[in-house]
Amino acid sequence: MNFAELFLIAVGLSMDAFAVAICIGLTMSAPDIKKSLIVGSYFGAFQAGMPLIGYFAATQFADKIVSFDHWIAFGLLFLLGVKMIIGSFKKEKPPGGCEASLSPAKMLPLAVATSIDAMALGISFAFLRVNIITAVFLIGVTTFVLSACGVKIGNVFGIRFKSKAEFAGGAILILIGLKILLEHLDIYIGYPI
Repeated sequence: MNFAELFLIAVGLSMDAFAVAICIGLTMSAPDIKKSLIVGSYFGAFQAGMPLIGYFAATQFADKIVSFDHWIAFGLLFLLGVKMIIGSFKKEKPPGGCEASLSPAKMLPLAVATSIDAMALGISFAFLRVNIITAVFLIGVTTFVLSACGVKIGNVFGIRFKSKAEFAGGAILILIGLKILLEHLDIYIGYPI
């Protein structure tokens, strides 16, 4: 998996955190840089940590399923992508439903909830023998930046573009999963992948 693919995966994965950051920004009268950095730090750290957990859990049994690991990677990326696309069509709750508190009691559950999918991706990374340090760093930094920006964007623009971004993120995950499957099955559609 090359750097561009990892970056696209990082962007796709960060869409849930980005959406929550937008929601947080909606409830703030004037988010400052410190609040944006706090939100980015929570989401970035958990989005980076969860794939690491999935990766190390999967490496314990990867040798037992090497003959069909590409199907697992495809299945996980496909399911994550479909989940994001379905989520992009859901109606948003009104802005008043979001809590702008940045206390650990409020932020930790949000950070865990938005990063669970990243653990499944870490499992895929183990089967694909991805450089986990590069992947974790890229996912964490991308999520940090997008979440920190999401607070301000939410405050300025609202959730107008959230569904389009989530749809695009889901489509990216599905396409990368399909590419992985086709590469392992040695199927080329007119040109090498």
